[in-house]
Amino acid sequence: MFETLQKKWLAIKLITRMDKPIGTYLLMWPTYWALWIASDGWPSFHLLIVFSLGVFIMRSAGCVINDIADIKVDGKVERTKNRPLISGLMTKEQAINLFGVLIGCALGLVLTLSWQTIYLSVVALVLAASYPFMKRYTQLPQVVLGAAFSWGMIMAFAEAKGEVPLIAWLLFAANLLWTVAYDTMYAMVDREDDLKIGVKSTAILFGDNDKRIIAFLQLLVLGLLFTVGDILAFGWPYQLSLVVCAGLFSYQQLLISNRERSQCFKAFLHNHWVGMAVFIGILIEYL
Repeated sequence: MFETLQKKWLAIKLITRMDKPIGTYLLMWPTYWALWIASDGWPSFHLLIVFSLGVFIMRSAGCVINDIADIKVDGKVERTKNRPLISGLMTKEQAINLFGVLIGCALGLVLTLSWQTIYLSVVALVLAASYPFMKRYTQLPQVVLGAAFSWGMIMAFAEAKGEVPLIAWLLFAANLLWTVAYDTMYAMVDREDDLKIGVKSTAILFGDNDKRIIAFLQLLVLGLLFTVGDILAFGWPYQLSLVVCAGLFSYQQLLISNRERSQCFKAFLHNHWVGMAVFIGILIEYL
């Protein structure tokens, strides 16, 4: 009995990537950017709990639906060949049930918010559920992921301010482009495998221009974040955080310079610090 429970818990932990929290961080930091700005630096305890738990649950649900969508290809990719649905640690039916439970939990959270935010949450669900399937139909699945990872920011403004101002959309655009940049690094890890099995990605689309396009996207992100700070009249703490981000982006370019799998993956993971740096800048501004 105890051994069976252990196996079930291990399967849940692995399929939701609890052992790899980078996805949660990359979703959490931008949500916090928006929540702090929308709340003028003082988000309520209720909103902080709802959006924090929402980030964790929706990221977990996204991982589950991703593995369900990729059940026929994960076994052919070096990085994913040991995932629970491939190893037999969890069945497809169990994964579908788990996805349903996670979405139910997310619904329970969002029902504590306003009707406007509840309506917006439908878009979040559609984006999260559709992303894993986009890599079969478009070379730009990372754009869909970027929209999914950024929609929580729109919901945060809608809930905290009762509207979605220009600042919200500038942050949305910055985070979408940042997501495309770092997820292209992630896709560079699997590029050779994806070419063999016919999976599409921006890493394949960009080809030999991948590093230049990533750098261009990073410059656009910095420009949009600078514009946000200028509109909000943020001072040197926020501007310094962008300087730090520029340094972090430069380091990532060094990591991916030779397109080595391990270094591209390291560059992807490194983006956690970018999100944290921007949040610290915003936090200090409001303190």
